[in-house]
Amino acid sequence: MNSKRPVNLDFRTIKLPLPAYTSIIHRISGVILFVAIAFLLYGLDLSLESESGFNSLKQLMQGFFAKLIVWGIVSALLYHLVAGIKHLLMDIGIGEEKESGILGAKITIVVSAILIIIAGIVIW
Repeated sequence: MNSKRPVNLDFRTIKLPLPAYTSIIHRISGVILFVAIAFLLYGLDLSLESESGFNSLKQLMQGFFAKLIVWGIVSALLYHLVAGIKHLLMDIGIGEEKESGILGAKITIVVSAILIIIAGIVIW
C-alpha cells in the first residue's frame, strides 16, 4: 500500500454533493431534537405542576428569546421529518440514483424551507 497518499482535511476545499449536505443536516437536526427533549420535558413538567407553574411558563413563552428557541426546535423537527420521509422513500427504492438523489435533496430543502417559514409565521 502507498502510505504517501494525499490527505485533504481542509473543510473549506472539500466539495460534497448536495445530498451529502442534506444528510449531514438531517443528522444535526436529530442531535438538536435529542437535546431539545430535555427542555421540552421541563416545560411540560412545569406546566402540569400547578396553575402557577402553567402561568409562569405561559408568561415565559411570550418573550422573544423563548419564541426563537421554540422556532429553532420546530425548524429542526420539520427538517428532520421531511428528510426522514426522503430517506424512507429511498429505502423502498425511490430516488436512489444520482440524478434523483440530487432532485430529492433539492425538494427536501425547498419543502423544509416553506414549512419552517410557515412555522415562524405561526409562532410569531
